[in-house]
Amino acid sequence: MAASISKTCIFNFSFRRAFLRSLRLRSCYHFSTSVCVASNSKDLLLQLGKRGIVKGAFPEESAYDQLPILLQSAPQTVYCGFDPTSDSLHVGNLLPLIALLHFQRAGHNVIALIGGATAQIGDPSGKTKEREALAQDTISTNVTGLRDSLQRVFTNHNLYYSSGQKLGTINVLNNLSWYKQRNVVEFVSTVGRHFRMGTMLSRHSVQSRLKSPEGMSLTEFSYQMFQSYDFYYLNQHYDCRIQLGGTDQLGNLMSGHDLIHKVTGEHVFGVTVPLITTMAGDKLGKSAGNAVWLNRDKTSPFELYQYFIRQEDASVERLLKLLTFLPISEIEHIMEIHWKEPEKRIAQKRLAAEVTKLTHGKDGLETAKRCTHAFYHSSVKALEEMSEEELQELFREAPFCELLLESGTTILDMCRKAKAIPDGPKGCCCRLIRSIMPCVLWCCVAVT
Repeated sequence: MAASISKTCIFNFSFRRAFLRSLRLRSCYHFSTSVCVASNSKDLLLQLGKRGIVKGAFPEESAYDQLPILLQSAPQTVYCGFDPTSDSLHVGNLLPLIALLHFQRAGHNVIALIGGATAQIGDPSGKTKEREALAQDTISTNVTGLRDSLQRVFTNHNLYYSSGQKLGTINVLNNLSWYKQRNVVEFVSTVGRHFRMGTMLSRHSVQSRLKSPEGMSLTEFSYQMFQSYDFYYLNQHYDCRIQLGGTDQLGNLMSGHDLIHKVTGEHVFGVTVPLITTMAGDKLGKSAGNAVWLNRDKTSPFELYQYFIRQEDASVERLLKLLTFLPISEIEHIMEIHWKEPEKRIAQKRLAAEVTKLTHGKDGLETAKRCTHAFYHSSVKALEEMSEEELQELFREAPFCELLLESGTTILDMCRKAKAIPDGPKGCCCRLIRSIMPCVLWCCVAVT
């Protein structure tokens, strides 16, 4: 279990090139098994590598040979964890979720694990200070919200992206179910004895916090033990041999691998995916203060759609490969058209449409498009077709005031009373009203 970080397969350029070359060679061989595996599973890691979804894998000595063979031999079970520190997933969670779906599309079985228990501990990975403790009622509410997020994305994928292909199974689990009956003394006695302090202390997430002024609590320090046990539990009860996680989860993934190998002797694997970052290089997550949520009550389909419309040209091709299921050849064609007239933002529009449809379905995408036409193109027709919920979402952040309309009040009078337009000559005001007609109509709806 004492494998060090130096033994971890982090995909620097030379390793990544060698790994992909190994996969190309292996894709030439036929693996005969008694179990039927989806044909597209043969090149799964190669394709994920080309899309940039696979960042690394470990142990290094097994990543070359055993992992590709394992994936081609029979359907495997793959899991990824999501701690319910909020009641919604955010854009930063999309990539590991999409990676799970790629495995499902290749015929493998996937588990999305909600950390109803580990959320009480708090993952120190990537954090400069300890997470704020959450009340049990808050965690329960968050678990429900995350489950809704996950199931909605999985359902939309099956409806709009499966193309009739046979998919692996999906399970959404809560790790509280196997911790709530455990005795703390028994757990530390049976599980804790397999961990070594030197290895735990060597993890980057621990070292960075120990060197900080705030330090690290015993609670946070124990987190890697609980996440490791999650992998062990899923291995024993669901035959799970592969764990997915962001690159900031590297130490936790290693600890899970080490625990299983030490207790059972079985070979299991960890696969890391890159973190989605802002243009400034910051991790895109709710704790960074710039979250874009996947639940409609926190970020509307219109807001999600516009977020991706606003992505820079330098990022859009990478995001199309990471966050959509479009074939790479189609993405290259989209980019070829895009570069001819980049001002039309063709690539961004396709990216926004694909992500919004996966997250909110076709109805959510239509909502986003209607709001876009009304807000940015002054389309009265689009505004007339919008539901009350869509109107509320469109002007969610807009200031408002309540007015008591008197008989004979004109739109111009109303706009002036609401201070929506400045005082001035009537002709100028009328031209201004025409230019902001969607907002004016919204005022009419709001006060009637």
